[in-house]
Amino acid sequence: MDLTDKNVLVIGAARSGIAAAKVVKSLGAHVVLSDAKENLDVNIAGVEVRLGKQTEELLNGVDLIIVSPAVPLRIPLLKAASAQGIRIISEVELAFSLARSPICAVTGTNGKTTTVTLLGLLLETAFDKVGVGGNIGVPLSEVALAVGAGGCIAAEISSYQMEATQNFKPHISAILNVTPDHLKRHGTMEVYQAMKEKIFAQQTAEDFLILNFDDERTRDMIDRAACRVLYFSRQTELAEGAFVKDNRLVIKLDGKIRELCTVDELGIKGGHNVENALAAALTAYLAGATVEGIRGVLKTFRGVEHRIEFVRELDGVKYYNDSKATNTDSAIKALETFAGHIVLIAGGDDKGTDLTDFLNLVKERVDYLILVGDAAARFKTCAEASGFPADARAGRYSTILPIPPRMIFCSSLGDITTCNSSP
Repeated sequence: MDLTDKNVLVIGAARSGIAAAKVVKSLGAHVVLSDAKENLDVNIAGVEVRLGKQTEELLNGVDLIIVSPAVPLRIPLLKAASAQGIRIISEVELAFSLARSPICAVTGTNGKTTTVTLLGLLLETAFDKVGVGGNIGVPLSEVALAVGAGGCIAAEISSYQMEATQNFKPHISAILNVTPDHLKRHGTMEVYQAMKEKIFAQQTAEDFLILNFDDERTRDMIDRAACRVLYFSRQTELAEGAFVKDNRLVIKLDGKIRELCTVDELGIKGGHNVENALAAALTAYLAGATVEGIRGVLKTFRGVEHRIEFVRELDGVKYYNDSKATNTDSAIKALETFAGHIVLIAGGDDKGTDLTDFLNLVKERVDYLILVGDAAARFKTCAEASGFPADARAGRYSTILPIPPRMIFCSSLGDITTCNSSP
């Protein structure tokens, strides 16, 4: 992408927007960074920063707009830009245009960060230069420039990041699952899923798409893919792909089975993490990692912070932190990891998603439910309707109830923050 002397407007002065502004400035563009918030402390050498009300005057002479993930395309300024024929791209599309090494991109409602972190470690067994970024850690455009040629990039991609993409084309893409999330942004599940499917929309016959066979919404995506599609499954022995056979994680390609490790040897625990490991292992293998290299990492990787992360044991009570679970489906997977006797703290901002399945599991495994934040009122109403015992449900700003010493488990539903403690 030649940006020499081009006028580039970057909208959104958060992490991705700041990174994009710095990158395109380094490539010779004239850059304006705009954010509707007025009280930001942003100072980038050579970049004009415009804060506050965003009027169409910002579009004068603009050749390209780069939009941060948090900024929806429906805002008036971007609608006006589209009407004027100004090209609008996301920061990850900028990264793709700059990348000189193949990108392995992972999306899905749950499990992205664990899978991509693991994938980065797996790729390091095969490549001298590996970058990990996107919706995790470092903005993808910075990663693409840092890795350069001859390496490989592991990218976590969100639905927000895909909204403003046109040509984004990873060599290997993986979709872990699709469950209700971010509906305030996307409106419907159909639109949300369409954003996820954009990750493989530009892939061709030489590329790979990896799908979760056990997830009904992802399984049928094969019908809309022009690339080679492989599945992973925790529940079904597949003719080809990655799956569990006789309690072992295996990869089967060209009629040959490659054994990785047993489920018990896997460093990360829980059925959902078996799925994450299968997806990461298959992606890494297709990218060039060996079975031996994959096997060693799968046995030693212990997961990432805030995802069923063991914190400590104090006075016989075990504390776990799962504060990055971003929706009810993710919280369900966390609760399923433990047999029961859980004290659950749930709350935060309310995404408005259906709580039926979540509360059914809460009734089965949670001894005390403690509600906090803006979501507390609706959670309380739904808990009462589900038949959860009133004497086990705390109020909106309750302190933690006395806990018989066994386990404390902290989790988060993303916009719905939860902390699970288990006696």
